[in-house]
Amino acid sequence: MELNFFDNLITMFECKLCEKETCITTHVCEKCRRIKHLINLYGDRVYEVLEEVLIRNNEKQENKIHAEIKKEKEEIEKKIVEKIKTRSQKKD
Repeated sequence: MELNFFDNLITMFECKLCEKETCITTHVCEKCRRIKHLINLYGDRVYEVLEEVLIRNNEKQENKIHAEIKKEKEEIEKKIVEKIKTRSQKKD
């Protein structure tokens, strides 16, 4: 599928980093310029922090899965208890 003239024009004005924001006078949007500035200031430390904070390794993924399953199990048990109470109250 070929891009028409206007699609090409819009692509030319997209932020080169996030590819979401439109930039008229620069290559990156304001938010991405901030990220670029932090990378210039802190270097590889920015990548380390992003990976440590935002990306879950296998162990963290497993912990999150178990926590979610535990939470769902507790919610189901709570609903069962409430239904039992409601039924016993109707019998009385």
